[in-house]
Amino acid sequence: MTPFDLAGLSGKLKEVTEKTEDQDFWTDQESATRILKEKKSIESKIDEYQSIASLLDDVEVLIEMAEEAEDTSMIGEIQDTYEDFKERIENLRIKTLLSGEYDDHNAIISVHAGSGGADAQDWAGMLLRMYTRWCESKKYKVQLLDMQSDVEAGIKSATLRVEGEYAYGYLKNEKGVHRIVRISPFDSSGRRHTSFSSLDVMPEIDDSVTIEIDPEDIRVDTYRSSGAGGQHVNKTDSAIRITHIPTNVVVTCQNERSQHQNREMAMKVLMSKLLELKEQEHKANLAELKGDFSQITWGSQIRSYVFHPYTMVKDHRTGAEIGNVQAVMDGKIDYFINEKLKQKE
Repeated sequence: MTPFDLAGLSGKLKEVTEKTEDQDFWTDQESATRILKEKKSIESKIDEYQSIASLLDDVEVLIEMAEEAEDTSMIGEIQDTYEDFKERIENLRIKTLLSGEYDDHNAIISVHAGSGGADAQDWAGMLLRMYTRWCESKKYKVQLLDMQSDVEAGIKSATLRVEGEYAYGYLKNEKGVHRIVRISPFDSSGRRHTSFSSLDVMPEIDDSVTIEIDPEDIRVDTYRSSGAGGQHVNKTDSAIRITHIPTNVVVTCQNERSQHQNREMAMKVLMSKLLELKEQEHKANLAELKGDFSQITWGSQIRSYVFHPYTMVKDHRTGAEIGNVQAVMDGKIDYFINEKLKQKE
């Protein structure tokens, strides 16, 4: 069922509502909470569709009123209402493209600094801010799971959990290498530098997806947290590093309040990573899978952000371009996300 299959949504809402009316509904509180969340999501989608339909009715009524009264002063109001309708119907159309198996899931994103030293680490920090700003504009909840800062500049890596409807669907195509061209703030000669950082994006899996992990296949290490969190993280070995031995996948989490919470979240991230590997089993071997970020360098970028000698952000997959690079860095990346989604059509 696509996000706006109205008949399907109405049928699903009826089915879910019947579950909430069962006398044993609250026997399993975790299940009940999940069902109520699903019900709210379906109702929100139906409300959005009906709101857009109502807006179209408003346009038609305004046109009829203007024609009957021969009142040209209403043209501005009609145009504004119609533009609002067009924007919202386009956003709705984009949502219909989010029909992948995990598109409606939360997302886990990781930023990694590539080649370029301090410049690349600074660039990784800028990307982290950009995606955080975008998430905030979508009213998504952002949770910092892990961050490896550098004493010289920026970050070596950071992992975020993004909670919200279709977070993974929107962000999945942002995975790849991002390139920046600018006058380096770390070069005393004021020369232009090119640096690279990458974004990894995975769906957060829920109880509906089963990933079997043999306890013998993982190694769990604890260490003292170094990130934000106040005095607590500085006094206890609450940070967790989990290594999945067969695949050599390593995940870390240090920003929860306790070792137990960090371990639970790290296991979630690990399962998401293993799911990603499972989904790509058709690739030749694990080395190829892990190769996506082994060459975070020239020629492998999906998007370039040019600050000098001109300003432009260009997506190399779709050809989409924007001249206002600062707006993009402030999180206005919907144009690039939407253009990539449209390629599916």
